[in-house]
Amino acid sequence: MKTCCFTGHRNITEEQKRCATDYIAKYIDNLICQGYTHFITGMADGADLLAAKIVLDFKSIDKEIFLEAAVPYRDRLKCKSIKFINILKRCDKVTVIQEKYDMSCFMKRNKYMVDNSDVVIAIWDGRKMGGTYNTIKYAESQRKKVFSVIV
Repeated sequence: MKTCCFTGHRNITEEQKRCATDYIAKYIDNLICQGYTHFITGMADGADLLAAKIVLDFKSIDKEIFLEAAVPYRDRLKCKSIKFINILKRCDKVTVIQEKYDMSCFMKRNKYMVDNSDVVIAIWDGRKMGGTYNTIKYAESQRKKVFSVIV
């Protein structure tokens, strides 16, 4: 099974989401045409949930599409955001990375996603610091193909 995961910033504006949506959809469509059917989202606000929603749009057309939620720690499942809850309900699989929150849980989640993917789609602003940048560098060190959507 060919797999793609997403990494990106939590705080993206509505304008950035509008600009990024078409690019993300084109990348996903192209990957589906290449036989990718498994997509992994980290379920964070911003880029992760945006990408998950786009994958779910494709899933409504193509039942072969499989969406996995990689949740960094168990209590994150108690999130009260309607968007989060609606996306989580439609995921085919939920993977909880660890039971309790600690400072490393997000990087462990990102490492899990990269290690279990062939391709990474990064939705970011080009800053060479932070979790998204670290995930991109890790993916590159693992010789994963990284597609960037600059917001």
